[in-house]
Amino acid sequence: MAEETMKDYTREIENSFRKIKEGDIIDGTVIGVTDSEVILDIKYYTQGIIRAEELSDDPKFSIHKDINVGDEVSATVISTDDGEGNILLSKRKANEVLAWDKLKAFLESEEYVDVKISEAVKGGAVAFLEGIRGFIPASKLDLSYVEEDNIKDYVGKTVKARVITADEENGKLVLSAKEYLKEQADIKRKEMISNVEVGLVTEGTVESLQNYGAFVDLGNGMSGLVHISQICNNRIAHPSAVLKVGQKVKVKVISIKDGKLSLSMKALEEVAATEIAEEKIEYTSDGDATTSLAALLKNAGF
Repeated sequence: MAEETMKDYTREIENSFRKIKEGDIIDGTVIGVTDSEVILDIKYYTQGIIRAEELSDDPKFSIHKDINVGDEVSATVISTDDGEGNILLSKRKANEVLAWDKLKAFLESEEYVDVKISEAVKGGAVAFLEGIRGFIPASKLDLSYVEEDNIKDYVGKTVKARVITADEENGKLVLSAKEYLKEQADIKRKEMISNVEVGLVTEGTVESLQNYGAFVDLGNGMSGLVHISQICNNRIAHPSAVLKVGQKVKVKVISIKDGKLSLSMKALEEVAATEIAEEKIEYTSDGDATTSLAALLKNAGF
């Protein structure tokens, strides 16, 4: 124990006499916070000072809320003497160096990070990550494109985002909140589909027409494909021959595979035709056959 204590003491003595030069990134522990500066213990013969303007580029940053005594901070040496014998440091400059390494790691790992949207700008929103100003395009802010007038509604919200561009050379950081929302929507959709049974008849809205069929929105984030061969009994060259986007249609679930629904409109036509045929051979309440049934019997030679 005594040997370890002596080693620690020796290490601190060595650190206090190490050569510190401008541009170095050093670590320190916050030992004081005022309105204008943060004081660090940098294991040196003098203290480190970070002035308020050198803490962060984030306009929402608060020296009293975001920095606390005991925090470990990395900062860049901008002067070895602030005029009072202290080492003058910049957390903001260190952030720029260290942050891009983290941002590139986020880009490679594709992990989600929580960011708070601080500002609405033309074409999207601004959110800071690792002290770096990031841009979230309007097309990546939600599941669907967010109109210019509605971007302001996202200010102040915390979203899970993914780094999609981390260009240190040009200082370009682009984020996207869409992927996480899409994953969650897909999970919810699969859960709902797992409760759907083949044979279910429901109503939906035609959301798009393709050469091979029509996609029908069933609500609650669920949709399915009506293959062109399942649209009607007649042969058609394209779904647009009988359908249009926005049209309400009744469909029957005929298959569920890999979380996807296959639908049919033709099956309901066939069911309707069967029901009509059955209606023609129903007996009346007094037991006499209907005209249709009598005609059928006559045609059969009875």
